Amino acid sequence: MDASQADAYLSRIGAVRPAVTDAAALRELQLRHLLAVPFENLSIHLGEEIGLSEEALLAKVVGARRGGFCYELNGLFGALLKQLGYPVSLLAGRVFAEGGVPGPPFDHLALRVEASGPWLVDVGFGRFTHHPLRLDSREDQPDPSGGVFRIVDAPGGDLDVLKDGEPEYRLEQRPRELVDFEPTCWWQSTSPASHFTRSPVCSLLTPTGRITLSGASFITTGSGGRQERDVPRDELLTVYRESFGVVLDRLPQVPGESH
Repeated sequence: MDASQADAYLSRIGAVRPAVTDAAALRELQLRHLLAVPFENLSIHLGEEIGLSEEALLAKVVGARRGGFCYELNGLFGALLKQLGYPVSLLAGRVFAEGGVPGPPFDHLALRVEASGPWLVDVGFGRFTHHPLRLDSREDQPDPSGGVFRIVDAPGGDLDVLKDGEPEYRLEQRPRELVDFEPTCWWQSTSPASHFTRSPVCSLLTPTGRITLSGASFITTGSGGRQERDVPRDELLTVYRESFGVVLDRLPQVPGESH
């Protein structure tokens, strides 16, 4: 990623190039990313190929003003942070399923970023932290999201990320390359066993809460609680455009849906 591409990316998330690559700037960059770039799996349901090259990710997230899932969002955000001068490592995660069982290796991609200490940065996990978490702390870390997070040591030198006492995912500490995630990215985007192939979803943090379009259900959460409504099929493209800034020329396909 060169400087002009980084500037275009910063413009996409409504941020400016930080004068100092410190923890405060990192916190601001993560929050602005979460408020601007949706977590979405629409490519899977549009029949679009998901590429993890930097060029493909820039074209999608910056050029087409789309979102993506963890491999895309954290992969590209990590490249931006590196261009800005932060030391960045890609970490492989295993998302915990119900019952507290961690998923397969490379189930998730998160970032370790150095800024006067190591930070966990994650803009690709949907509803998660607003701010980075200290990776070297084992104390509770309250977050503006309303959750209380904690990093705990796990077997084999891994780290577990807990939210309100419940495990979210397990992180390896060995640095990886983006190409290492390609096989699992392909599986997540093609296998009937992957939850990403079951239904289209698009979710975005807002200043007051979160909005999510899951299939045809539009969900709003905030200070007023949770509201949900069904969106008529002929209005879905408008909701994608006006609520998430995602402009599509056709609707994502819902598995098993007749047309």
